[in-house]
Amino acid sequence: MEEFDYGVIGGGPAGYTVGMMLAKQGKKVILFEKDKLGGTCLNKGCIPTKSFLHSSDIYAELKKGAIYGICAESITLDFSKICDKKNQTIEKIRKSLELAVKNSGVYVVYAEACVKDKNTIIANNTEYKVNEIILATGSKPKTLKGLEFDGKFILSSDDILELTELPKSVLIIGSGAIGIEWARILSNFGVEVAVVEMAEHLIPLADIEVSKRIERIFKQKKIQYFLNDYVEKVEDNTVTLHSGTQLNPEKILVAVGRVPVCPECEAKSVLGDACGEIQLAHYAIHQAKAKALGIPFDKNLVPSVIYGEPEIAWVGIKEQDMDETYKKSVLPITALGKSWCDDATEGFIKIITKDDKIYGAHIISKEASSLIHILLTAIQNNISVSDLKKMCFAHPTYAEGIFDILSSL
Repeated sequence: MEEFDYGVIGGGPAGYTVGMMLAKQGKKVILFEKDKLGGTCLNKGCIPTKSFLHSSDIYAELKKGAIYGICAESITLDFSKICDKKNQTIEKIRKSLELAVKNSGVYVVYAEACVKDKNTIIANNTEYKVNEIILATGSKPKTLKGLEFDGKFILSSDDILELTELPKSVLIIGSGAIGIEWARILSNFGVEVAVVEMAEHLIPLADIEVSKRIERIFKQKKIQYFLNDYVEKVEDNTVTLHSGTQLNPEKILVAVGRVPVCPECEAKSVLGDACGEIQLAHYAIHQAKAKALGIPFDKNLVPSVIYGEPEIAWVGIKEQDMDETYKKSVLPITALGKSWCDDATEGFIKIITKDDKIYGAHIISKEASSLIHILLTAIQNNISVSDLKKMCFAHPTYAEGIFDILSSL
């Protein structure tokens, strides 16, 4: 019987990353994947959602093309082609990933695996001996009592990716990244959207000022939302909220997060969503690097991004975490010439400082997903505000907004 140094169960970002990195160190690695390489991120999360979002953004921009001097008549929406584009994108990325894993020397078994003991994994009725087992078994959509998924009326974040036609109306339960992004996608496509959130504000994990601005943007886009509220009951496709409000959506999307899929077994390491910590692909990848290469990272400095127009990104402490020793500084995106050229003036750049150092950054803006890394680099490397001011930022850019806000300190 062939023996391996490592047996990795799960081929998502954590699993394939740790597998390839260990293999490149000369370790014998076997990876088990019951479905397709790429995990939730590639197949049911980040990538397909962003493909839909890009299509919806293009559609929304075309509809207002006249303000740019571009007059397009009879703009039509072919949702089947949008779905085809999403599937093609996934397939291209997956093929590239499969080749990378193969070239790294990882041996892949496409079968459901179970752990017999700390050194034995069974798949396809075959036993595989390994010196160490690493679990990277991912997560699944969280269910709510009374809102169990049926794949037709009540959908999970997996189910909604399989729609073949757009509904006329959708009620989204939860306003985290999944809920906000789908609210934007569906609204761009002309679907009537309502969001229900139990917390006092949308995106409850975000900075309070970010949450309030997104609420304002949703009002402008006519995306209805209900705060401090939840679904009391569903009868005959009529949804009654705790507040007494009744809604009749064509579909319900339950977007209240995901729960770990982590079988009880003898595994030395549990990585990615399965460990029940921060459920982000980049967090999983850095966990894998820490395991394989011993590269540590600060779990408090993992950036969060919510995509769409405008993008939302943050890292570090929030305004609600501040005491009197900290200072917040805010620059409206309208201060940037590039935003007027792009007709993307909604949002702000906000930083939280103390003693000439940055401790938090919160951005609503076009390109926020890239901008946040400038400030993350400064926070993680303990770069002072004084030193950042010495950088020359190009003009016109969104990035120069960081220089403008620092110059005011």
